Amino acid sequence: MNPFGKTGTAPLYSPESHTFISYKPQNKMINTSDFLRYNRPMAMEEVGVLGQTKIKQARVLIIGAGGLGCPVALYLAASGVGTLGIVDFDTVEIHNLHRQILYHEKDVNNYKTIIAAERLKTCNPHITVQIHNVKLTAENALSILINYDYIVDGSDNFSTRYLVNDSCVDLDKTLIYGSILGFEGQLAVFNHQGSKDLRALFPEAPDSKLVPNCSLNGVLGTFTGIIGSMMAHETIKVIVDLPHLNNELLMIDTKNWMWTKLQF
Repeated sequence: MNPFGKTGTAPLYSPESHTFISYKPQNKMINTSDFLRYNRPMAMEEVGVLGQTKIKQARVLIIGAGGLGCPVALYLAASGVGTLGIVDFDTVEIHNLHRQILYHEKDVNNYKTIIAAERLKTCNPHITVQIHNVKLTAENALSILINYDYIVDGSDNFSTRYLVNDSCVDLDKTLIYGSILGFEGQLAVFNHQGSKDLRALFPEAPDSKLVPNCSLNGVLGTFTGIIGSMMAHETIKVIVDLPHLNNELLMIDTKNWMWTKLQF
């Protein structure tokens, strides 16, 4: 029986690490099946076979399977990222459904990671999905992040964001960062090939009591899709070695459609 609810075929479970693994063996080089599936991006001069091979060989960990993490996961899976990891310990709630597009009403009260893995396998059965059904903490962060090449932070609180940043610095991992509040969003790439990290921009986390959040201030589901898609896009650019944000914070005001790039 699946210990996390009736969600179809259960992934393998490791009780020692509280980690579920959905595994699809794969050839790390581009094959005929890959060409048929990814010939449109491979037709781009900036991507080609070499770029798609890099995407297939990449190992990307997504922190949070919520409003930002869902579009990130869907687009990276569809793009053919070879190994996708997801960290989340939460269950689906009815108020998630307007923005967390991996989940349906029948998924309420089931664990997000389990549902996400199944939906991503349906989207692209040729990738490996590894899910970590735990809360990310100082005790387990390094042991989880060390297994991935790129970290995408879709978390919704400052304590997790700084924990992820500091862990990426310790492990020399690239961090793709995104956040939203109201109609305003931010996007950055930290700690990539010697670039600066989050603390170079914001040295300390603000007092959580002074920072508004989506629960109190609300959020439009379409906006999480915009920023999540941009995070996925920037991740692909980093993997393929295309020009990307470098010691720059992109700030987007979607209420007035104003874009600002801050160098730091």
